[in-house]
Amino acid sequence: MTNSLPDLHGHLCVLKKQLLDSVLKTPYAALEPPRIFIKATLISLLLEESSVTDFALACALLSSSRSSIHELLIWIPNHLSTAAETAFSDLAKAYNDAVWVGEKRNLAAELMPEIVPVLKDKIKVSLIDSDETYKCFYAILAACQCRWLVSQIASPDLDEMVNLIIPWGLTCLDHWSPEVKRQGMISFIHVAKNVKGGALDSYGAAILYACRQNIASTDEIWQYLVEMSALLVSCIQRDNPRSLWFHKILTEMLSHLERQPRNIERRIAWLKFIEPIFNSMRLLLSPYFGRIFPLFFQWLHVNDDETVVLVLKRLHTIVRLTWIRKSLYFDRLVDELVVAYKEAVPRKAREEIENDILNLLIMLQQCLGLQFETAWNKHTSDLDVTILNRRLFVSRDYYLQSDRPKFFQPLRIDGPKEVSEPKAEERKSKPEKTKIDDPSPSWS
Repeated sequence: MTNSLPDLHGHLCVLKKQLLDSVLKTPYAALEPPRIFIKATLISLLLEESSVTDFALACALLSSSRSSIHELLIWIPNHLSTAAETAFSDLAKAYNDAVWVGEKRNLAAELMPEIVPVLKDKIKVSLIDSDETYKCFYAILAACQCRWLVSQIASPDLDEMVNLIIPWGLTCLDHWSPEVKRQGMISFIHVAKNVKGGALDSYGAAILYACRQNIASTDEIWQYLVEMSALLVSCIQRDNPRSLWFHKILTEMLSHLERQPRNIERRIAWLKFIEPIFNSMRLLLSPYFGRIFPLFFQWLHVNDDETVVLVLKRLHTIVRLTWIRKSLYFDRLVDELVVAYKEAVPRKAREEIENDILNLLIMLQQCLGLQFETAWNKHTSDLDVTILNRRLFVSRDYYLQSDRPKFFQPLRIDGPKEVSEPKAEERKSKPEKTKIDDPSPSWS
C-alpha cells in the first residue's frame, strides 16, 4: 500500500464535482409520481462529503439509462451516461494506482459487499405489495444500479461474488415488476457467460426453478428470459443431458409458443437463444420432434425473413446433432424445404435463405444417403428447383469420391468420444468400408 490515499480522495472530489455540474445542467422532465425525485437522489450521491460507494451508485444509475427504457431514466442523455462511465473508470484506475501494488483489483467487486445488501433491501420492500408505486420505482432504480455494477465484473472476480449476486438476482426474478425482472435477467446472462463451470452449482435448483417460473413472462422481457434460461440450464446441467430441467424448461417454452405461434417477438427470441439447450441435449432432442417440427414447418413460410433464416439455422443444428434418421418428419422436412426454396424468390434475404436450404439438404444427403435420395426423387423433375437439383448432384459425386463419410456420425449423448488412430497393420488387415445408404452410428 502506498501513501497516495490523499491524492485518491482529491481525485474523487474532482470527479464528483465534474459529474455533479453535468447533472445540474441537464434538463429534468421525467414523468414520475410524487415522492420520487431521481435528480435529487443523484445530487445527494455526488455531494462533496459523499463516499466512494455513493459515487459508484451515482455512476451506476446514470450509466443504466443505456440499457433501460423505463420512464424514470429517459431524461438522462447519452453524453451524461458516457461521462459517468468514464468517471468510474478513472476512479478505478486511480484506486489501483493508489492502494494496490502489483495485482490489480476490480473497484466494483471491492464495493459489492457493501452495496448489494442495501440494494437488495430496496427491492424486497416492494416484492409483494404493488399498491405503493413509489416503492416499486425505487426497486427499479436499485435493480438498474446493481445490474450495471455486476456488468463491470468478470471472472475470476465474478466467481467469488456468486454468494452475493445470486440471492440478489433471485430476488429480482421474484419481483412482480417486469423492469426489475429484466435487470435481474440481464445480470444472470452476464454471470452465465463469465463464471467458470461449477460456480453456480450450489444455487442450481433455485436458479432453474426461478427460470421455469418466469417462462410465462410478458412479451417485453421474453427474449431475456429465453437467453437466461438456455444459458443457465446448459451451464448448471452441463454434464447431464438427461436432466429433467432440460425437459421442464424446453416443454414449458414450447407450450407457450404453441399457444402463440404467430407472435413474432416470441418466436424470434426463442429461435435466437435456444441453441445452448439444443447443443446440450444432443440426441435427446428426438422425443421433442413432435412439438418442434410442426412449429418449424409453420414458421418456414411466414412473411418475415428473419424467422425463416433462424428456423433454417436451428434445423441445421438439429440435423447435425440427431440426423433425424427414421423420423416421421424426414420426408415432410425435404418437401417443406423445397417449398421454402421456391418462396424465397421475392424475399430480401433470398440469397441467404437459398444457401441455408442448400447446405441443409446437402447435410441430409450426406447423413441419410438412400433415404434422402428416395425422398428427393419426387422433386427431380421440378423445373423450379433445377439449380438446387444440379448442386445436390455435384455434392453427391464429391461426397462419394472423398473420405468425408467417416466424419458424419451423430453426436453421442454423453458428448464426442476420442478414438485413437489404428495402427498401419490394422488398417491393412481391416480396410475401411464406407456406407452412405445406412451409416452406422458410432455411439455406444
